[in-house]
Amino acid sequence: MSSETKQVGFEDLGLSEKTLGTLTKIGFETPSPIQAAFLPIALTGVDCIGQARTGTGKTAAFSLPILEQLDETDDRVQALVLTPTRELSEQVAEECKRLAGGHSLRVVCLVGGRPIRRQIETLRKGSQIAIGTPGRVIDLNQRRELDLRHLKVVVLDEADRMLDIGFRPDIEKILRRCPDERQTLLLSATVPPPVERLARNYMNEPDNVDLSQDGVAVDSVRQFYMTVDRELKTPLLAKLLLKERPQQALVFTRTKRGADDLFRKFSRMLPGVEHLHGDLPQSRRDRTMRRFRDGKIRLLIATDVVGRGIDVSGISHIINYDIPEFCDDYVHRIGRTGRLSSDEMGFAFTFVTQEQGEQLTNIEIRINKQLEDYSLDDFDAFERRKRRNGKERHFG
Repeated sequence: MSSETKQVGFEDLGLSEKTLGTLTKIGFETPSPIQAAFLPIALTGVDCIGQARTGTGKTAAFSLPILEQLDETDDRVQALVLTPTRELSEQVAEECKRLAGGHSLRVVCLVGGRPIRRQIETLRKGSQIAIGTPGRVIDLNQRRELDLRHLKVVVLDEADRMLDIGFRPDIEKILRRCPDERQTLLLSATVPPPVERLARNYMNEPDNVDLSQDGVAVDSVRQFYMTVDRELKTPLLAKLLLKERPQQALVFTRTKRGADDLFRKFSRMLPGVEHLHGDLPQSRRDRTMRRFRDGKIRLLIATDVVGRGIDVSGISHIINYDIPEFCDDYVHRIGRTGRLSSDEMGFAFTFVTQEQGEQLTNIEIRINKQLEDYSLDDFDAFERRKRRNGKERHFG
């Protein structure tokens, strides 16, 4: 399936007048490339894989076909959307409700960290669309509160991340309990071999819409790397923030402990600093995300898992304090910025220690682009090592 699409409007994609009215009302003017390419295929009911970078409108690409195909008079769950994190599930659920507009379809969000009794009550009252994380979906299904037998559409959103964090057994268990006669839609920024195998086993000759071939990295993000001694990463971050003065910055660490340590240091130095990772109470995570979206938090330190649930238009800077372990994580991280407006540039900085040169090269190969070298005139990233060794060290 060719990914090339002419400039079209939503009215050209086969959507109902009711849906078009809602899109106009909420300010959707023209479809993004993934929406223009994916929607007409998904509306026919066939299985489809949509590959496009983060932040390109994939949620609407799969939500609109769901809204068009479901029976509004049937209170049973007819569509299931699986996502890797609570935050992303809640974000997708809110967007789906907004897009539902004139449709009398009800959406339920099924995630851990929320009262399960309330979710059960919502299911019993009747909901056509369930959006949630694999663990809570299995739990509710095993309690016989979530019936998967009447599903018409199943969506695997951020499929690569779900497999990365170990959800494959849960996803397969869920898919085996779904009707054979169903539509399966898979959305992902990247489609590595594990995702291809999942699609081969559980999808029926899917069409493929691939909008990543022109570069996986976000075009509206200027990308830099900064070489630094490991022990100087924290003062380098402080200097970089002072120089750049970002509107909002998202700093990624590889571990929860790393996020905690960095938060303790910077919360004493700067106002408007918070952190986010999977071990924090859900109530605190919700409060942090709400304040970040409202612009009350200017510096958020996060791990990759919760980073997937962050979709905030004001993020101007992404800083990879720890270089990501996997190349695809780099793609997802920098997809969080470059969304301020069509003519505003986002910035991504990646800290690289001397022994991480190969990882930087692998990232550049993955995105088919060289990162720019960036240094601060008033900061020596190798000062201590020079003092210790009596000679200058160069990145190689």
